[in-house]
Amino acid sequence: MTDLQWNSLLEVINGNPQPEPPVGFIIDCPWLPKWYGISILDYFSSDELWFKANLAAHETFPEVMFLPSFWSEYGMCTEPSAFGAKCIFWKNEFPYAEKIIKQPEDIDELTVPDPETGGLLPFMLNRLVRMQPAIEAAGHRIRFSVSRGPLNIASFLMGATELMMAIILEPERIHRLLRIITDFLKQWHALQRKAIPSIDGILMLDDIVGFIGEDDFLAFGFPYIKEIYDAAPSKVKFFHNDADFVVSVKHYPDMGVNLFNPGVQMGINEIKKVTGNRLTVLGSIPPRDVLAAGTPEQVKQVTLSLLNELNDKSRFILSCAGGMPPGVSTENIQALLQAKKEVYKMEAQS
Repeated sequence: MTDLQWNSLLEVINGNPQPEPPVGFIIDCPWLPKWYGISILDYFSSDELWFKANLAAHETFPEVMFLPSFWSEYGMCTEPSAFGAKCIFWKNEFPYAEKIIKQPEDIDELTVPDPETGGLLPFMLNRLVRMQPAIEAAGHRIRFSVSRGPLNIASFLMGATELMMAIILEPERIHRLLRIITDFLKQWHALQRKAIPSIDGILMLDDIVGFIGEDDFLAFGFPYIKEIYDAAPSKVKFFHNDADFVVSVKHYPDMGVNLFNPGVQMGINEIKKVTGNRLTVLGSIPPRDVLAAGTPEQVKQVTLSLLNELNDKSRFILSCAGGMPPGVSTENIQALLQAKKEVYKMEAQS
């Protein structure tokens, strides 16, 4: 992310008027390797190819802010590996972390891992430190510490279905598990900030928040996520949940979030209404059915409709609902950008 893009992001989050909304996308291993023409394994295992793939996205679409920008990650294995999860890597499939909690009683033996030495985390952070000079020479800075959220990690460690059952049957043990994960995540984000002083944002991704009702969210999600955001002295507090967020989104501003990437379950106008426009929304073109599977003309028409239906264009960044999905073509991204230009050219002329 360039300094100009970072400053633009801050302006949007602060609610300052913009001539037109920026465009931004979350990009990582589901999209970048195939788009760039390499295998997922090459993307994970080669610093050079990882850097070139990210830089190519920035250079192909210079008007787009990619978030978190130069994301060093190992897919869903990243955080579970620190807890000792066995990680399975295929050449061109997404990696998989095997469960380590076979029964709720196993939580009693769990301890907080050291993010400085645990699992894949040293490799993830060392890649950023080693590549930081090249990233900055290209005109970008590393701006975000990144992790999955506490419920998301808990679901990797014990299974999503098992977690849902244990929330009901073993609530005290789940609170213990979330306490351990939260303490770990606070240390992990602090370590990233210490290693890379340009970081002034935090991104957490937690779709499991969308699998539970409002009462369970307030008990098992809100306090732990808020604690992590509160511990991060960052200007941008970015949250991704493209699962069902309808019952929880009204609480996100009080959870510390000021930038939110939603799914398609609620329109942007309604999100702004229920949150009092206290969130900047990064959305919300349907990712799979439109941005990935649609034609450029279909992408253009859906983008035009979304922009024309917005009641309030403040605190809004045009994007897809969720992260960039696999299979999105250069042509479809260009169609989205062209649609935005047409809308605001017409507005400027009227």
